Amino acid sequence: MAEEAKQLGEDKLLREYYQVFQTVNEFDKQLLTVKGWGVTLSLAALAWGFQYAHYGLFLVAALSGLAFWLNEGVMKRHQMRYYLRMREIEVLQYKHAASEDARALSSPRIDSSWSHAGRLYSGKDKDFSHPPKQIEGPQKSYRFAWVFPHVCVPHVVSVVVGLALLYLGIHGALGDNMRW
Repeated sequence: MAEEAKQLGEDKLLREYYQVFQTVNEFDKQLLTVKGWGVTLSLAALAWGFQYAHYGLFLVAALSGLAFWLNEGVMKRHQMRYYLRMREIEVLQYKHAASEDARALSSPRIDSSWSHAGRLYSGKDKDFSHPPKQIEGPQKSYRFAWVFPHVCVPHVVSVVVGLALLYLGIHGALGDNMRW
């Protein structure tokens, strides 16, 4: 009876794990949508700025790029909050497995593999059966999510190009036909 209860608890944990994993994947889809809209609006504003000789639209491109960048950064941080629970379940499943063979088979390691993959690919580690480790203390990656390349690009490009073109337009470097 105790074994059945333990198995039921493990099954519930695994269902929760895969539900959290699905939520993380849904965030990725939403983040791609935000990135697509950000690029579309910023590029359209830049193009309209040239088409209508109106350098104020370059400011629109920069501000929209900044807005979408901030939005994507906030969403990325919300997504990252789910990683903690994924790792907790990985560690629990690993610790509660009855034997070493059961640990290798029953402990999911999607999240912990991300932190271990760099060591494997660089040749610093050869052990593919790594135990998942609990996340401890504040994580720098959470604080700096805004500047991850996959978060800030292409938004930062829109901001920089929009501001540069705005500056050039204000100072007359784009021609006399440009107006505010």
